[in-house]
Amino acid sequence: MPANDPPRSSVSLEHLYATHAPGLTRWVTTMTRDPEAAADLVQEAFLRLARELAAGRTPDDAAGWVAQVARNLAISRARRASTATRYAPRLLERDVEADPADAIVASERRAMLVQALADLRPVERTAVVLAAEGVSGPEIATRIGRTELATRALLCRARRRMRPALLAAEAGW
Repeated sequence: MPANDPPRSSVSLEHLYATHAPGLTRWVTTMTRDPEAAADLVQEAFLRLARELAAGRTPDDAAGWVAQVARNLAISRARRASTATRYAPRLLERDVEADPADAIVASERRAMLVQALADLRPVERTAVVLAAEGVSGPEIATRIGRTELATRALLCRARRRMRPALLAAEAGW
């Protein structure tokens, strides 16, 4: 090789990049759904190829090697993003003890609610608790052995009976 010719690896790297980078970027974009991330991943793959060439480890099929590295980088990126999404809420968790005043207020509210429920007839209490748990009207009607219309009326009357006690308790806070 003459002294003024560039090393073979840099020429082939430039040629490989010019030839394969656009198509590889499109392919990686289909995996990442993010053109900017795909371009970054393709550049990283070619950077790794440059390191391999500089170390004297020329892959047999450089284009295939770069494509495989880009694919692996895209998979690793997706895994990291998935892990970050899954564990992000934990970053906000703080093991700070609850304020004693909040615990007392919650206890008092719970006691008022229990008292308001205790003032209802058992069938009304059952219907209100089931409704609070998200059970549908027809399901409540089936469970308490009434028609849907009768169950709606029963719930309306029960809530009306509970409202004054709960409003009074709320006004006390």
